[in-house]
Amino acid sequence: MKKFLFGFLASALFVVSGHGQTLNIGDPAPSASYKMMNIDGTLVSIEDVKKDNGALVIFTCNSCPFVVGRGETTEGWEGRYNKIIELASDNGFGTLLVNSNSARRDGTDSFVEMKSHAMEMGYLAPYVLDEESKLANNFSARTTPHVFLFNADLELIYVGSIDDNVDSAEGVEEHFLKDAITRSAEGKRIKTTSTKAVGCSIKRAKS
Repeated sequence: MKKFLFGFLASALFVVSGHGQTLNIGDPAPSASYKMMNIDGTLVSIEDVKKDNGALVIFTCNSCPFVVGRGETTEGWEGRYNKIIELASDNGFGTLLVNSNSARRDGTDSFVEMKSHAMEMGYLAPYVLDEESKLANNFSARTTPHVFLFNADLELIYVGSIDDNVDSAEGVEEHFLKDAITRSAEGKRIKTTSTKAVGCSIKRAKS
């Protein structure tokens, strides 16, 4: 597998998640009926967005460089969200974007800032606030972004990163998530079911 092209991994703000997630391939989606506040004021759950072939859950936020990019030096994965959402929809998967940064509700990840950010990016999927990081905790989600793809029975079929190059969409060599979506929809075996989730740590509030 091609190495990730990150020039700033030494920063303490960022973590790399390994393969030791509590949620394993084949596990059911935790808290699938748990309702979270969408930026439009409606309450939305994983079950609500699920389509015929399943659901895609992306843990994300408003400010992590792995999500939004770092000025002109990196793109960030967020710029690929809408194409992924459209691809997922075309292949029978609904998508839910989840902000679990409960420790930053008074700042960059407040509900007001979530609305503003979603409008700026033109998100094509619900963007919900995960109170007290409940969904993230039940998923053992660690980073932004961290993606979880479930089949029609809401069983996990792919977990990890979107692809192998956060810096440049044109430089991607391994389209992990896209491949998982299309191969699953075609009834084919997913070649890579788990990859490292690379990004900023989810900012959970201290109890």
